Amino acid sequence: MKTYATMAKHTPDFFIHSGDTVYADGPMKDEVELKDGTKWINTVLPDEKRKVAETLDEFRGQWKYNLLDEHVRAMNAVCPTFMQWDDHEVVNNWSSSRSLMEDDRYSEKSIHVLQARATRAFHEMTPLRITPSEPGRVYRKISYGPMLDVFFLDLRSYRGPNTENLQAELTNESRILGAEQMAWLKRELANSDATWKVIASDMPIGLVVGGGQEAIGNGDNGSAKGRELEIGELLRFIKTAKIHNTVWFTADVHYTAAHYYNPDKAAFQEFEPFWEFVSGPLHAGTFGPNDLDMTFGPEVKYIKAPTEDQGQNLPPSMGLQFFGLVDIDGATQQMKVRLMDRADKELWSVTLDPLGASI
Repeated sequence: MKTYATMAKHTPDFFIHSGDTVYADGPMKDEVELKDGTKWINTVLPDEKRKVAETLDEFRGQWKYNLLDEHVRAMNAVCPTFMQWDDHEVVNNWSSSRSLMEDDRYSEKSIHVLQARATRAFHEMTPLRITPSEPGRVYRKISYGPMLDVFFLDLRSYRGPNTENLQAELTNESRILGAEQMAWLKRELANSDATWKVIASDMPIGLVVGGGQEAIGNGDNGSAKGRELEIGELLRFIKTAKIHNTVWFTADVHYTAAHYYNPDKAAFQEFEPFWEFVSGPLHAGTFGPNDLDMTFGPEVKYIKAPTEDQGQNLPPSMGLQFFGLVDIDGATQQMKVRLMDRADKELWSVTLDPLGASI
C-alpha cells in the first residue's frame, strides 16, 4: 500500500481515515488478470481474505491483513490514525434493511449479527476513547490546539433503512445521523472555540451514491427530502448559531474532488457557504465520478476520477490513489488544503481564510 509511504513522508500530526478501513465483504484471489494484460499476484493471502467475513475471527482477520503491509506499519509509527467506518467494514451498503438472503456467499444471513461482530473487531483493532453509556460509539470530537477541532461522524450506525430517500418529513426512517448524534454535534459545534471546525464525514453530502439510496443526496435536485432533511437542519443551525469556519472532509466514492457548497445555486438555501473535500478510500479500486445532487448547491472546483476510456474499478497500480494534505498556518490561521496522488503530485490546492479569527 504505497500511498501510506507517500503520506508518511510528510510526517503528519495525524491521519483521518474516513472509512472503508477494511473490505470485509471483498474476497481476494491469488492472481488477478488486469485490463492491460498484466497480472497482479498477491504474495500473502490469509484464509480470512479468501471469503467474506462472517465470524468474529474472520472480521479480525481483515484488520490483520492490512497490518501485514510494511507501509501501513511505518505510517502507524509516524502518527496516530483516527478511524471512522463506512459500509465495507460490515457488508457493502449496510443498513438495518440490508438483506443477505440471496447472497450465497453468506451462511449468516442476519445483518445485525454481522454488524455486532464487525463492531467488536473494529473496536479491538482501532482503540477509541470509551463512552461508558455507549461503549461502541464511533462519533467523537478530537481537539488539536486552539485552532482545530475535528468532529468525527458516524453515518452508518444510526441511519434508517436504505430506501428511495425521498421522505417529506424527518423521522427515524429518514435519519442518517440519528437524533442523539445530531444533538451532540450541535452542542459541540456551538461550544467550540477552535478557529476551524472540521467535520469528518464518512460519506459526502451532495454526491449521489447507490442510486440515491445509500448516502445523503437522493438525485432529486429539489427541496430537501429524505436524509437531506437532517443535513439541512444541521446546516441551518450552523448558520443561525453563527458557527464559523466549518469544513467537511470525506471519502467513500473512490476518487478525489473539491466541492464548494453555494446557497445561491441551491434549492435549500438556509446555510452559509462551505467547502467539502473528497479523497479515498486508500488502495481500493478507483471509481467515479458520481452525479451531483443540487439540493445544497455543490460546485465542483476540482475532480480527478477515471475517464470513460479507462473504465471503472481501476487497480491501485494505475496510480489513481488519492489523499489530502491539510496545513493550518500558526501565524495567519489560514487553512491550506492540497489534493494529492500516490506519486506525491499536488493535483490542486486552495487556501482558506478564517472568518472572525484574531490574527
